[in-house]
This record gives sequence, C-alpha cells and structure tokens, in this order.
Amino acid sequence: MTYKFKTRGVCASYITFSLEDGIVSGVSFQGGCNGNLRAISKLIEGERAERVIEILKGNLCGFKGTSCADQLAIALRAALDGVLTPVE
Repeated sequence: MTYKFKTRGVCASYITFSLEDGIVSGVSFQGGCNGNLRAISKLIEGERAERVIEILKGNLCGFKGTSCADQLAIALRAALDGVLTPVE
C-alpha cells in the first residue's frame, strides 16, 4: 500500500512511501535537502519498517526538534499502527 504523510517542522512538505508486509519501498520526499533525502531513500529500500524506525527515530535537524528522517520514522509507525490511511 502507498501512503502520503504531511510532515511537521521540517523543510520537506510531505513524504510518500509504500509498505508491503512491513517492507519499505518507493520513499520520496517533496522538498527538503534533495541529495540527503534521496540517499536515505536508497539506503532503506527493501528494509523492514521496524528497523528503519529504530534507526531514524529521534534524529534531529538543527534546533527543529525533528528532521525529515525522524518524520519518516513517525510516518512509518503511523502506517504500521493503522493510523495513517493508504492513498491507494
């Protein structure tokens, strides 16, 4: 299933991603630091969502109290918990 998550407190405005049987794929950020976010997307492709959450949760960007990576972890958790509705 594909999800779209509206971010808060970061430069990226939203994140889209797919989850199938707990495996992350197709992560894309709208806005933000393009090179870094594309690299994160490539590194986590095919990984288990729980592992990605464990790695990225709590990563901060400057004084923002969150980061695009942290927002992705929050989005993945919401999808796994059934709080985030798929778009397809």
